[in-house]
Amino acid sequence: MSGTAVEFAARDGYRLAGTLYRPATSNRRAVLIQAATGVRQEYYGKFAAYLASRGFSVLTFDYRGIGRSRPPLLRGFAARMRDWVDKDIAGALDYLARATNGARLIGIGHSFGGQVFGLVPGNERYVAAMAVGSQSGYWGHWPGMGKLAMWLLTHVVLPGVSGLLGYVPARIVGQGEDLPAGVAADWARWCRHPGYVVGALGAQDAYARFTAPIRVYAISDDAYAPPRAVEAFLASYPNAPRKVERVDAAAFEGGRIGHFGFFRERFKDRLWREAADWLLSR
Repeated sequence: MSGTAVEFAARDGYRLAGTLYRPATSNRRAVLIQAATGVRQEYYGKFAAYLASRGFSVLTFDYRGIGRSRPPLLRGFAARMRDWVDKDIAGALDYLARATNGARLIGIGHSFGGQVFGLVPGNERYVAAMAVGSQSGYWGHWPGMGKLAMWLLTHVVLPGVSGLLGYVPARIVGQGEDLPAGVAADWARWCRHPGYVVGALGAQDAYARFTAPIRVYAISDDAYAPPRAVEAFLASYPNAPRKVERVDAAAFEGGRIGHFGFFRERFKDRLWREAADWLLSR
């Protein structure tokens, strides 16, 4: 099942590119996939198509500055990570609500996409949320040498490279899509705060108001989401019913899942089916 390319406005009018997957027979639920930092929407295409085969309407999209929502020149492009939340995710949720005419709205966030459910304007419309590989990005939550690597990334690399070049050329080193300088600046600043995005923005009350049930997938070999960072992420949603699915990568063929593997088609018959079953119960 393939999707249809769509274009819609973010809340400030910026045009965003998306793909809408419609089921043959609707179960009256609509899913918004909120991508990880620097990940194009195509990465989630097969997962979105699978959900559509189970009756869900699904929207994938690229944040401003990423993929098909990227301007011709990224250097100097004015975009912040906060824009991705307040304007882009909010605009995508508005569009999905209009396109599905009263369907029950569900958010699925990968990494960054799950971290910010509590910030999204209009998030009271979510009847449920699912987070995969989501964590608090505070550098101090990483163990061992990972702590040093995160400190260097957030204190030196991101602010230094973005300030020097006017953007972060992440594709050169195989770390996803290039990032606008403002996105990198926000990300680095949030990661330097012990409370990550909630603490950096003083958003405790906003997160406390988020009460939709959240299902969280914590993958055993996800180096980007160590257990301490996942626990801190869970604590940021104090009033949302939370269910953690701890996935042992060694129990799967190949023994590896990592930060990105959940959305690969080889997990369709186990992880995808289980996730869809939970979504159907919402």
